[in-house]
Amino acid sequence: MLRLERVSVSIGAVAILRGVDLDVGTGEFVGLIGRNGAGKTTLLRTIMGLLPPASGKLEFESRELSGLPTHRRAEFGIGYMPEDRRLVPGLTAEENMLLPAWAADAQDPDARLAHIYETIPELTALRARKTLQLSGGQQKLVALGRALMAGHKLLLLDEPFEGVAPVLARRLAEVISGLRKSGLSVVLSESSMTHAHGLLDRVFAIDRGSVSVSK
Repeated sequence: MLRLERVSVSIGAVAILRGVDLDVGTGEFVGLIGRNGAGKTTLLRTIMGLLPPASGKLEFESRELSGLPTHRRAEFGIGYMPEDRRLVPGLTAEENMLLPAWAADAQDPDARLAHIYETIPELTALRARKTLQLSGGQQKLVALGRALMAGHKLLLLDEPFEGVAPVLARRLAEVISGLRKSGLSVVLSESSMTHAHGLLDRVFAIDRGSVSVSK
């Protein structure tokens, strides 16, 4: 479904990703494990179109992604959950989750929203609350719901367990594991396998912008 070949990314004069090869099959859960600063976020942002590659090839379902804006990638069914959530504080939880549908002019936002509430029932009680009124853990759930609004084929999850209480980390793991039933592909980045253990089909290690298959 997703293929990266020799992808390199620089920010200013600094090389962040160096010739990255990565592939994700349909329905496959792939981990991207590395310390802070290794390039995990840069890689996910590049797939989502938030950073341009300096070289290399990115394909999604045999479509070339390079040069396509972020909203076009969302139209293809790719959703992104940033590590720092990036919610709009003045909007409600439900409005935040609907943002990708509005940006992509989706034809079925109500059906997608119903599916999100079915997948993450906790969000139903939060739907009318402004996100600035929510705890960090609740905001993580909203950010995951927003990613699901666009990501009905591929989800990019950037450190979903970072900074949340253990009980919520376990709940997030349950939700993510349950996504297998819908045939989604997932790329999940983490600094360690602590919470991702048992969730992933394959694991890639990233260090200093280079990716290798983890042993």
